[in-house]
Amino acid sequence: MPQVLDVVAVRTWCSLALEALGRDRAEIDAINVYPVADGDTGTNLYLTVESAQQAVEAVFTGLEAGPEPAAPALPEVVRAMAHGALIGARGNSGTILAQLLRGMAQVLADGGGSDGDHGAGAEAGALRLALVRAAESAREAVARPVEGTVLTVATAAAQAAAETDGDCGAVARAAYEGACAALDATPGQLAALSRAGVVDAGGRGLVVVLGALCEAVSGQAAPVRDRRDGVHARVDTRTDVPGEDVADGAPIECVEEPGAAGPAFEVIYLLEADDRAVARLRTRLDALGDSLVVVGGDGLWNVHVHVDDAGAAVEAGVEAGRPHRIRITHFGLGDAHAARSSAPPRERAQRAVVAVVPGDGLAGLYAEAGATTVPDRPGEPPASGELVDAIRRAHAREVVLLPNDAELRHTAAAAAEQARSEGVRVALIPTRSAVQGIAALAVHEPDRRFDEDVVAMTSAAGATRYAELAVAERQSWTMAGICQAGDVLGLIDGDVAVIGGEIPATARTVLDRMLAAGGELVTLVLGDEVPDEVADGLEQHVRETYLAVDTVVYRGGRQSAPMLIGVE
Repeated sequence: MPQVLDVVAVRTWCSLALEALGRDRAEIDAINVYPVADGDTGTNLYLTVESAQQAVEAVFTGLEAGPEPAAPALPEVVRAMAHGALIGARGNSGTILAQLLRGMAQVLADGGGSDGDHGAGAEAGALRLALVRAAESAREAVARPVEGTVLTVATAAAQAAAETDGDCGAVARAAYEGACAALDATPGQLAALSRAGVVDAGGRGLVVVLGALCEAVSGQAAPVRDRRDGVHARVDTRTDVPGEDVADGAPIECVEEPGAAGPAFEVIYLLEADDRAVARLRTRLDALGDSLVVVGGDGLWNVHVHVDDAGAAVEAGVEAGRPHRIRITHFGLGDAHAARSSAPPRERAQRAVVAVVPGDGLAGLYAEAGATTVPDRPGEPPASGELVDAIRRAHAREVVLLPNDAELRHTAAAAAEQARSEGVRVALIPTRSAVQGIAALAVHEPDRRFDEDVVAMTSAAGATRYAELAVAERQSWTMAGICQAGDVLGLIDGDVAVIGGEIPATARTVLDRMLAAGGELVTLVLGDEVPDEVADGLEQHVRETYLAVDTVVYRGGRQSAPMLIGVE
């Protein structure tokens, strides 16, 4: 009987691929040195295929459990496989594998059926086209394709399949053998692999998947490769014995060249967006980092990129559409170096506060209150990596994060997510101004329960109205009318509410508007350019005009706003 790729074969393929990756993932993890030697390629491929297999099983289970049990059609099954891989894709190689499966599904679901006696299924011609389309679509999804990687292995498999006559079993076997040959050649194509003496980990995983395809279609297992085929004879960098082979399954150390360190974070998220928005997103992310892979279509995409600023990568997704299932992984080079240090580990504190602050004066104020601070320099907002580093410096099991700026909400969220993945319990309080952070810090009690402390700090911040004074740089329209360059603007809760000519008069007007709704405490934070006499005058004005309202004044140092105002 001619061999076809029907719904049973697809189901079997997913199960066999998952089983084989489960056996080999430790080996694949061990040889993972490119693009980042983070030792997780095998695990990422396993999780990606696991998601695809679960989606396929859900299709069969749904139909088999119905009132009239029936078998699903091939288009339904291959689309489920591709969709499951897309939403569950992990890491660089897992994301590329998801696109390979999507490329195959596009061909197999569109005219891949057969009208022969063997029932609905894809014949050899469709499988050839599917493998070719898979390799092409994977290359299209990668911003900067590199030879000697899984892309090279996929292309070789497609070429071998396209040049083979026979049924689906013959095509699948040719693809597998072509992939094996290409995999063996990868160390000669990529310097990182050659230095480490290994083949490409992603390509090694694809060989496993294609071997499972071969067995699912033909019923015969693919030729067994040497279990040590991922590791070539090399100098073991962990010993001083030249020429000693690496033990089977042992992790590989990739010796980095000076200056070869890459970005600090891997960012992955699902994105609901249209094609035009995704095209713009590709350009933006390509400028932010490397290892960019964007796969998917029909309104749903899986985005993968390596960056130093994880917050900017997430924010780019927000601008393009609706990102969700955001995963941020720190490559942990600093932690690895720290682990090799002979110094004993420092005991973690139970709780800490990390805050973004504008100006040295406020940094000192926050530090006196026990907070770890991150400077918000004029024109240079902190990246998410800086916030993550500050959370690590705080060295606590629980952290309260105060961004103190509405524009940092996505950056702070990305940092919090990363810290949580490292085992730190993080609560992000969405403070929009440093004066809200001061109010939150004033009620902070590290000895009470974490949830209670966060609720109290959030309530105090939320009960604080905030304002700031700014100097207009050009003529423009505002909520309060047209301003001219040099005008003093009073912004209340982020919107321009007052346009004035001088700081003292504008500040008084802003205070009067804010206190009209009531208040018990006024907080003034003055920049370097504002003299003490201005604060004295405002304090006197509040004392004479609003009974029982107290005023506290802080020096903020060099900060972007001449004055910050808070009313609790």
